[in-house]
Amino acid sequence: MTALIALVDDDRNILTSVSIALQAEGFVTRVYSDGETALKALVDNPPDLAIFDIKMPRMDGLELLRRLREKSALPVIFLTSKDDELDEALGLAMGADDYITKPFSQRLLIARIRAILRRTELAQPTAPGGDSTPAPVDILERGRLSMDPARHRVTWGGKPVTLTVTEFLILETLAQRPGIVKNRNQLMDAAYQDDIYVDDRTIDSHIKRVRRKFRQVDPEFDAIETLYGAGYRYSDD
Repeated sequence: MTALIALVDDDRNILTSVSIALQAEGFVTRVYSDGETALKALVDNPPDLAIFDIKMPRMDGLELLRRLREKSALPVIFLTSKDDELDEALGLAMGADDYITKPFSQRLLIARIRAILRRTELAQPTAPGGDSTPAPVDILERGRLSMDPARHRVTWGGKPVTLTVTEFLILETLAQRPGIVKNRNQLMDAAYQDDIYVDDRTIDSHIKRVRRKFRQVDPEFDAIETLYGAGYRYSDD
């Protein structure tokens, strides 16, 4: 079935351009120019995924997410500006699934949408035969790290760590084979699908963010090792 995407942004140029791009990829879109109007529609007639701008008048994206989470687990992507790192962290802690920094590539946004929709589908698996019995879910355990790919949940020593979809995919790629070095190209292939181009520095930035998030729950976290000139590896020693 065609996925329905809701866009909430007070910038009508962004609403129009993103809506056109999504429709060209086969999505159905609904657009809202303010959070208050969007909230009722999102609860009464939920889409498959919503995209919120953080900076909006009347009701900003963070407040919209907070109120939405009281009633719905609808997947949400934030649009943020480069100086909104605190808002990004707060939004993710409140239950946002990912964020895209403005100015953004529409191809990257579409790739993130598809990744989150795939994960949402996997979070509701069914056993062979089409009945509603949940199929077993493989949890990735590596030392103190636990990753639940279907539910997009991560813990370190039992404490939750909130990662974006991109960060999750990078860490999952490293943790699947501890001790094996993954170069930046391999990590880019894992995290960015549909031929999205990113440079080496983007992967380095994601690794820094992942380390920072784990060190918030464990200041001694050092499981992601840098091998200069080669790439990164995960150590579960």
